[in-house]
Amino acid sequence: MSFLGLRKWPTPVMKPMWPFMAAAGITFYLISVGQAKGIRSPEYRNDPKNPYAAQLAKESAQ
Repeated sequence: MSFLGLRKWPTPVMKPMWPFMAAAGITFYLISVGQAKGIRSPEYRNDPKNPYAAQLAKESAQ
């Protein structure tokens, strides 16, 4: 018997969602690695639109 639509056992959430959560984690990691490599590439290192240009110039000066 249910009380206000609540069942005795909770609906499983983690078990059916683990592939999507794993894929989201892998995607997030790969995008962040790609971005880090992209901002440090020689083509965009000295681009004035690069928000990390000052930081990269300071690193290369050392």
